Amino acid sequence: MKQEFSVPKLAAQLRSELDAYLLLEDLRWGEGGSKSCPKCGAVGRQYFLNPANGVSRKTSTGKASERRIWKCGHCRKKYSVLTDSIFHGTKISIRTWLLVMFEVCASKNSVSAWEISRKYEVTNETAWHMLHRIREGMQMEPVAGLLGGAVQVDETWIGGEPKNRHRNDPRELPRRYATTDKQPIVSLVHYESRSVRSKVVADVTAKSLLPAIREVMDPKRTHLHTDSARAYRQIAGEFAAHEYVNHSLGEYARGNVSTNLNEGYFSQLKRSLDGTHHHVSVVHLQRYLNQFDFLYTHCKLTDSDRMRVLVGNVEGRRLTYKPLVAKVDF
Repeated sequence: MKQEFSVPKLAAQLRSELDAYLLLEDLRWGEGGSKSCPKCGAVGRQYFLNPANGVSRKTSTGKASERRIWKCGHCRKKYSVLTDSIFHGTKISIRTWLLVMFEVCASKNSVSAWEISRKYEVTNETAWHMLHRIREGMQMEPVAGLLGGAVQVDETWIGGEPKNRHRNDPRELPRRYATTDKQPIVSLVHYESRSVRSKVVADVTAKSLLPAIREVMDPKRTHLHTDSARAYRQIAGEFAAHEYVNHSLGEYARGNVSTNLNEGYFSQLKRSLDGTHHHVSVVHLQRYLNQFDFLYTHCKLTDSDRMRVLVGNVEGRRLTYKPLVAKVDF
């Protein structure tokens, strides 16, 4: 299938940083460039500052930059397509950013920071930070008015099997649960749209699951489809309807009542985490879930269309490096 973008097409199109800025402006703002000011919100008062030589301008360090600068006629502030986005303050070339974003959108099993580091000749720390910023852009906000209808809800645990640890491993005691100390997550798959939202939760009790579901679904319009776990039966009264399948009796589907969509999502998620990333810190797990939610929800789109959706979500999502590593043994 021919696509708008591919690695050869992007490589041919992005011959300079100027080309990269023009493409990013098209992806983020559309034809005609900036429509509103990210500083004050004024609409229709923006204009492009043409460099004296038509191509580049000198920076404060004296180096030439092809960065395209806009100015707001209302607040008189200057800005670019990078302002107030995941790209804000980046020192990585925009050509590299666009190629990496396309690779992430095209990689069903994700891509590791070490792979990006080798392919694009950046440090591993830089690649790791770039990927987390992209995952931040992949976070999908709850739909306006919240979703309604049938939703399949199920939980799983992420992490290594405790039985594979040495008995002297300090993580052996204490355990949070009787059989495992893995990190629980819950996923909601909307049956009609196949849109998925996943969330890291403290545990799989009704107290933790209900707020996670309420963030995405309107309980009064939601038909909850789950397994027979007690936690879901305890919160069933909050929803318009609740049906479940009993796995202990060999029942896995009854009409459209099942958790099979969740199981398919968990299968892809765990294969990718195990095969590509090998280990994911609990501190950053939610961003990885954002990435796989995004890829699963938009799986019917082409890689190019997924990239357009991603760039449309980058506004207001700055993610600096220092907070990311504040409590992480990198």
